[in-house]
Amino acid sequence: MARETTNAGKIGKLQRFSAVLAANSADLPHLEGSRTQLDTLLTRVQEVAKQQAAFIAGKQESSKLLKELLTETERLGNVLRLAVIHHYGIRAEKLAEFGLQPFRGRNRKAKPDPDAKTPPPSPTPPSDPIE
Repeated sequence: MARETTNAGKIGKLQRFSAVLAANSADLPHLEGSRTQLDTLLTRVQEVAKQQAAFIAGKQESSKLLKELLTETERLGNVLRLAVIHHYGIRAEKLAEFGLQPFRGRNRKAKPDPDAKTPPPSPTPPSDPIE
């Protein structure tokens, strides 16, 4: 049974109330116009709830399709990036225009200065023979 805090619970509660009002319409003739209006609104609420459910299903389908198309588009974009790199070469600055990083060589470690004195390696203590 749906809770009365959810839309489905509220609709169910109102439907049950409307059914009880209809069953007791002879005792409550002065509420007939309002009861008819309640039934009309309930019918509209049910239609909108069905429409919402269809939109949710459509949204899920759209999300799945979007994910598939985005993956396919990214793959094609990767292929085209490689084609642009192949066309211009890996070092061409023109690659930056396409948002690609041109190869500019790697940073090399600075060569040690031959004039700088380095401490001599410390002698290692002799190892103890295993007895």
